[in-house]
Amino acid sequence: MRKIVLFSCIYFGFLHVASAQVNDSIIFKTIADNILLHGTAYSNLEYICKKIGPRLSGSSQMVKAEQETARMLREMGADTVYLQEMKVPHWVRGEKETAYLNMPDGKKRSLNICALGNSVGTGKKGITAMVVEVHSYEELDALGEKAIKGKIVYLDVRLNPTYLLTDRAYSEISHFRWNGASRAAKYGAVAFVIRSLASNTDDFPHTGGMGYNDSFPKIPALAVSTRDGDFISATIKNNKDVALFVRNTSTSLPLATGHNVIAEIRGSGMPDEIITIGGHLDSWDLAEGAQDDGAGCVQSMELVRVFKKSGIRPKRTIRVVLFTDEENSGAGGIKYAEFAKAENKRHLFAIESDAGGFVPRGFDFVITKERLEKLRSWLLLFEPYGIHRMGQGEPGADVDYLRPMGFTLSQLAPDSQRYFDYHHTAQDSFAAVSKRELEFGAIVMAQLVYMIDKYGL
Repeated sequence: MRKIVLFSCIYFGFLHVASAQVNDSIIFKTIADNILLHGTAYSNLEYICKKIGPRLSGSSQMVKAEQETARMLREMGADTVYLQEMKVPHWVRGEKETAYLNMPDGKKRSLNICALGNSVGTGKKGITAMVVEVHSYEELDALGEKAIKGKIVYLDVRLNPTYLLTDRAYSEISHFRWNGASRAAKYGAVAFVIRSLASNTDDFPHTGGMGYNDSFPKIPALAVSTRDGDFISATIKNNKDVALFVRNTSTSLPLATGHNVIAEIRGSGMPDEIITIGGHLDSWDLAEGAQDDGAGCVQSMELVRVFKKSGIRPKRTIRVVLFTDEENSGAGGIKYAEFAKAENKRHLFAIESDAGGFVPRGFDFVITKERLEKLRSWLLLFEPYGIHRMGQGEPGADVDYLRPMGFTLSQLAPDSQRYFDYHHTAQDSFAAVSKRELEFGAIVMAQLVYMIDKYGL
């Protein structure tokens, strides 16, 4: 009798699990069909890129983007839409940057270059100085003031091509862009130039945020395209003394007012438990900010529309957050973390899409082993939609500010091989985004939020 009872429990338990998976697969298909047939992510991205354009913190375009995405979220049917105010940096690039090498034959070789975000300017006349090439901080330190003072430091660092995931390679060396100018200024350098942090060789310089150590002078900081960086290296190798001219008119204005755009679908059963999904609305000023990170914003926004249109009523409150100022100082992520800590609610999960609108491959999580195993038990449901990996990894930069509070954090992990062709460059335009790849990112994020809302963690 005990064996019969045990067998019955196992059998009916299996039927229950199988039935639940069938029901979940039906919801997955409903979400996917709705987005593929009626989705607005692509058209919303086109509006953001073409009608608004670059959205640097503090700019008028950033203000317009906040207003327009709030309107879109209301029209999608969000129960609540509001703006979360904070102060943000207001850096202005100024006139187009110029640079050239004074060649041994007396000719000038122009270089494709751009200022790094938050850099000071050279002044109207620019700076001409001998250039010193280094490949590491150790090499810079070894040269010291005697070899560096009064010169321009050119730092040639490269993404490790043997890493299968390019974002890992980028993360490993991005600190050089942030700290390099001050490390060079410590020894008396008059300007700092870095080879663009890119995985390919082309003529497009990559901007990105940098910061200053107040213990040292603030010197101009610029990035040169990978192809022109290679040209600098080859020229220095064959000529002992090479002079480099750089000019940029960048400046920082007083802090401006910025906002996170927040929309909610109120939970039907546990409204004080929060699931956050988002991307960052600001972008660099060289292009339209389509991959970084208009794509992540419209993918997150699409959840509101598809849940409402499909009749999916979440038990927990789903909160879409379009963060501001991720690129310059992280003010949006910091403000939201302060808000989350202060409100008397349980934050169950937060996911960000900030790795481009390419075909999704998986999800990275900051999560306990036990919770990760629960998520992995859902992989069969996700595999038809291209998700084959759920593993420990790094979350998006904005939701990472929630880490001290012990939240389960995540980031959508699209195919990374082409992302750093566009990242922080003039090529980051709407034309480079595939509609279908963008929509599949929206699909799998909505599916993951559906599962976590239904089953918890």
